[in-house]
Amino acid sequence: MKNILFPTDFSANSWNALEYAVHFFKNEDCIFYILHIADLKDSNVNSNSFAFATETALPSINKKINLLSMRVEQLLDNKKHHLIVLYEYGNFIDLIRKTVYDKKIELIVMGTKGASGIKTAIVGSNTGDVITKVICNVLVIPKKAPIKKPKKITFATDYNIFYTHPILNTLSEQLRISKANFNVLNVSQANGHLTNAQKKNKEYLQDYLEEIFSCSHNFQSVDNKNVKEAILNFVADNKIEMLTMVAKNLNYFHQLLFDTTIEKLSFHTTIPLFVLHE
Repeated sequence: MKNILFPTDFSANSWNALEYAVHFFKNEDCIFYILHIADLKDSNVNSNSFAFATETALPSINKKINLLSMRVEQLLDNKKHHLIVLYEYGNFIDLIRKTVYDKKIELIVMGTKGASGIKTAIVGSNTGDVITKVICNVLVIPKKAPIKKPKKITFATDYNIFYTHPILNTLSEQLRISKANFNVLNVSQANGHLTNAQKKNKEYLQDYLEEIFSCSHNFQSVDNKNVKEAILNFVADNKIEMLTMVAKNLNYFHQLLFDTTIEKLSFHTTIPLFVLHE
C-alpha cells in the first residue's frame, strides 16, 4: 500500500494535482491523505507557531472539507484507493514533516500555478519549501498539466551523485507505472569530459537501467554552459511530459528550480516535476 500526501488549500491547482496523481496511480494500492493546514491564529491555541493543534475545524473550513471529501470519493472509483482527510492548525512545514513521519508518507503531491512570465518563480513558496525542507519525494503538478500518464520522461543529472537504492527504486516505479521512454540527460559544462567519479556513477546507472528497462531508455549529453537553458530546450524540443531530478543534485536542481530569471518558461505551465529524495 502506497501512502500519498496531498496538502490542499482547496484551490483548482491542488485539485488538479490530486486528479493527476489518482490517474497516475490508478492501478496501484494507495491511501490518499488529504491535508489542510490552517494558520494557528485562526485557532484558539495560545502558543508558538510550532504547535500542533488538532481541534475541530471552523464551520467554514469544515464545509470545504466535506465538499472536497465527497468530490474525491467520486473520483476514487477504484477499490485499491482509500481516502483519509486530515485537518491541522500550525506551521506548514512542521506539520508536513509530522504527517510524513506519522503516516509513513512515500510521496507528496502538490499543485502549482506554474511560471507565467519573466522573473517569475517556477514553484510557489510552500511548494519550494516542501521540496527543500522535507525529506520525501515530491511530485509537482502545474495548473495546466494534462491528466495523463507521461510517455516521455527525462531524468536530468550531472552524474555527481551516487544512485542509491531509494533513488533507483523510485525511478523503477515511475517507469513501471508509466511505461514511458526514459531519457537520462547530462548537460556538460566541460566539453563532455567526465571525472572518474562521474564515469563510475554513470556506468552504475547504465547497468541498472539496461538490466531492468533495456528497451526503453537512452543516455544523452549536450554541451552548454547554461544548465537551465539546456534542460528547458531539451524538454521543449523533445516534447517531454515529465522532468525528474534528485534534490541532492544541487548543481542542476537549484539552477533550474529557483533561479527566477529564466526567460523560457512555457513548459513550466504544463510539465510535472518529480523531485527525488533519499
